[in-house]
Amino acid sequence: MKPKKESTSESFCKASELWMESVGPRLKESSIVKYRNIIDVHLLPYFKEMDMSDINSTDILAFCNSLLQPDEKNESGLASKTISDILTVLKSIYRFISEKNSFENVIRDWPSVGQTHRPLRILSLPEQHKLSLYLYKHLTPCNLGILLCLYTGIRIGKICALKWMDISVEEKIIQIRKTMQRIQCRNTEPPKTTILISSPKSSCSIRSIPIPDELSCMIVKYRKSDDSFFLTGKENYFIEPRTLQNRFKAITAACGISDANFHSLRHTFATRCVELGFDLKSLSEILGHANVNITLNRYVHPSLEQKRRNMNLLSVYLTADKLAERDGNG
Repeated sequence: MKPKKESTSESFCKASELWMESVGPRLKESSIVKYRNIIDVHLLPYFKEMDMSDINSTDILAFCNSLLQPDEKNESGLASKTISDILTVLKSIYRFISEKNSFENVIRDWPSVGQTHRPLRILSLPEQHKLSLYLYKHLTPCNLGILLCLYTGIRIGKICALKWMDISVEEKIIQIRKTMQRIQCRNTEPPKTTILISSPKSSCSIRSIPIPDELSCMIVKYRKSDDSFFLTGKENYFIEPRTLQNRFKAITAACGISDANFHSLRHTFATRCVELGFDLKSLSEILGHANVNITLNRYVHPSLEQKRRNMNLLSVYLTADKLAERDGNG
């Protein structure tokens, strides 16, 4: 019989380092940066010198409430998604250390933060027409990329990383294999950022997207070497997401479209697909969602007009009832 492991514990500061050492080799660089920021900005200031075995449910709830309080940077407190991410990291550190050091895990019920979704910004049909017409009239590789996102739902990081080797003009297919993002460099003073091009986090994000015929005819005219970036047509020059977002803002301003960011293109694409009657399994895979439920919960919210059309389908029964009444009276 093995002797019982003696219970020991560490400060949160030490525990967070041990946890990062444990999970780090399995994480992408972007995830490491994200977890480091959560620890440094939110967790360490609150728990730094606390002994892990002394942290209890009351401490966790008090910490959660502190995140909801407004401050100079966030007048309404942190977003629920951000708080949920912070608690997920804290929970992982706590469970890792409690198992490693064999102290009792006294936190059974972790606080949950209800996810609140902001209303999706979807371009109206007139706005979509204005934007498409502007992009047609001022066609460049970059503007063609924006048009491609509007009619395929590709995210901004994916279109920035897209190269001509990822496009089969003959088969009219785009292969989504990479994403681009700006991340913080670790261990630099003052803090700096760098561009990272890497494979997407989830396997479902790696996918093939058919290109609409009309777009395919436009794309073929801009064909460049395989190693060239789609948005620039050059091998050693790319457009990063922040720059593309700024260009998109300038274009929407020129079109008289307000309050739309680049991600609105993805929402607009998905909404138009639902309106046109796309089968949800196909749409879910085109968007790179992990399952159809994500697509359903996010985009399948019928408009009042659509509800009215559906309700009017019942008219066939009302008509039948009237006919039956007339025949009975005849």
